[in-house]
Amino acid sequence: MEKETIGIHYGYDNKKGERTMASPIYQTTAYSFKDAKQAADLFALKELGSIYTRLNNPTTDVFESRFAAYEGGAGAVATSSGMAALFNSIANVAESGDNILISDKLYGGTVTLCMHTLKRFGIEARTFSNDNAEDLESLIDEKTKTIIFESLSNPQISIPDIEKIVQIATKHKIITICDNTVASAALFNPIKWGVDIVVHSTSKYTIGQGTALGGIIIERAKLVELIKDNPRYYHFNEPDESYHGLVYSDVPLPLFTLRVRLALIRDIGTAPSPFNSWLLTQGLETLNIRMKKHSENALEVARFLSKHSKVKKVFYPGLTSDLMHQKAQKYFKEGLSSGLLGFEVEDFDEAVKVINGTKIFTIVVNIGDSKSIITHPASTTHQQLSSEELKKAGINPSLIRLSIGLEDSKDLIGDLSQALGE
Repeated sequence: MEKETIGIHYGYDNKKGERTMASPIYQTTAYSFKDAKQAADLFALKELGSIYTRLNNPTTDVFESRFAAYEGGAGAVATSSGMAALFNSIANVAESGDNILISDKLYGGTVTLCMHTLKRFGIEARTFSNDNAEDLESLIDEKTKTIIFESLSNPQISIPDIEKIVQIATKHKIITICDNTVASAALFNPIKWGVDIVVHSTSKYTIGQGTALGGIIIERAKLVELIKDNPRYYHFNEPDESYHGLVYSDVPLPLFTLRVRLALIRDIGTAPSPFNSWLLTQGLETLNIRMKKHSENALEVARFLSKHSKVKKVFYPGLTSDLMHQKAQKYFKEGLSSGLLGFEVEDFDEAVKVINGTKIFTIVVNIGDSKSIITHPASTTHQQLSSEELKKAGINPSLIRLSIGLEDSKDLIGDLSQALGE
């Protein structure tokens, strides 16, 4: 099936049960078992089914299977937020004494998680160059457990050398994790380029209206071939004492997401609400058409800004003049570059003046909404970074980030025009 069809139909059969057109909301904490034997069989994985909503839920099952198909993956597990998806993905492979390699162009919250929070868990984060990955291989050692990058970075709007990253990771048998939130599953599928694990903050483009928090982890097919007998991931190949001696690499199921579900979400509790899973499933139905409109609007706005006298620089891969344009043409569907763009004005004071002067754009620290958003990253989403870290990440005080919505592009351009002035 093509994405438009997958987004609407996959994972739910409306000819069964009550034959509802929309998948039902199973708003429940727990489930009754037919008898004691079924309960025991479910917990022992001898039978698959609903146990407790912290582990699985029929509404969330539809969302997970539909999103996995949309990304071209073999399995998925939903989480309570995008940050929960990232944390669980890293915690699934790394432990105290290990290191992870992260792109130098990541969302501020991801940088804080990797550089500060995980440091207290004994996990070291090493930074590599996003744009060319020239220094990546030199950072790898026997304790390196994963390589993390964004397919389209927030807020620098940069596209990494994905092929090179995957090539290096494959050579050293290291799992790659790609945050595909900004590009979205509609415009880019990292798994098709050899990436092992894809994560999303589904609070963004997936939901599309800023009404629900969520995250998801998707794994590629045959990931077991990388993990099986790989000393980097010994814990997948040895009995899990917390789950009756289960050896994940021996289970004929997607093993990465299975371990996230059974060993991490079970204990940490970062499970999604069934209602949010239902909302996110509805979002998938229109994701493909929305991403095209977001991208078209963003390109029109970027073209306007690139010609404005008060704009020093525009960051948007859809522009032929952008340094990332060729990568966008290579990786993204029809070269569409999502709805996120950045631009720099003279200085911090001018940036504040522009942000406060908009009328249609709203000052919000979110992206992917149907409504257009304007943000000053250095003082909000990336405020926790030091001046040196901001400079290294390419986030200047004069940078303004826009999340272009679904309004008429002429109205958005008019709003920015009056805010910028002459």
